[in-house]
Amino acid sequence: MAARSKVMQLFKALHRTRKEVFKGDDDALEAARQNINAEFRNNLTESSPEKITELLKFGTDVEIILRKTVIQGVHTDHNRIYAARPADRFQQLFVPFFYSPLSGINKKQWHH
Repeated sequence: MAARSKVMQLFKALHRTRKEVFKGDDDALEAARQNINAEFRNNLTESSPEKITELLKFGTDVEIILRKTVIQGVHTDHNRIYAARPADRFQQLFVPFFYSPLSGINKKQWHH
């Protein structure tokens, strides 16, 4: 596959992952969009095949890390209780962690 095609494929994959991982968080969606676009724009004139391969590897690694490790926290009430909002890909493994600094209690609950 030509380098340009691989670059476009990675660009689209990063944006799809951004939309999935940060769904519902407009600030994070916009920051990630700007960051992805800026990184690709900064390397737009790169012509070295070795450097392009290195950048593609880095971008692919970033996409995998985002897809496999990011879980959003959601503020659940006025007592500063937070719950993780896992993406669909984590539903079967998910054990939410609740921490309330006011009560000093840490609880784990299973969601089915």
